[in-house]
Amino acid sequence: MIVTANQKKTIRKLANYCCEYCRLGEEDRAAKFQIDHIIPIKHGGEDTINNLCLACLLCNSYKGPNVATLDPATGEATKLFDPRNQQWEVHFKIHTDATLIGLTPEGRATIQVLRINEESRVKQRIGLMKLGEYPCMPISN
Repeated sequence: MIVTANQKKTIRKLANYCCEYCRLGEEDRAAKFQIDHIIPIKHGGEDTINNLCLACLLCNSYKGPNVATLDPATGEATKLFDPRNQQWEVHFKIHTDATLIGLTPEGRATIQVLRINEESRVKQRIGLMKLGEYPCMPISN
């Protein structure tokens, strides 16, 4: 299995060149964003549009092969956010201080696993907010 160039192009367009987890925009970044398998191949995921999303380097690196974790609020096992089958706005909210707030178990779990509120990442988002460049909004949601 391999993700084709056409699939990558389709995913980039669907995502509007935004990380589908943290909403960082790909424009003007030193490194192109990566195509993430929402459900990794090792867990039975496939190379289909419904299982692929665009992720910034940090979100994709921290997510790795994870598909679930414990909800930090309840301790209950929960799946991570699925950008193809769930609406971002239902699971996350951007606070005025540029931190992301998890509104659901999936949102909270994803913020934790992907370290979305790591200090350096929040500082970057604050700067981008001041420039009017954050958040980036995918057209698929």
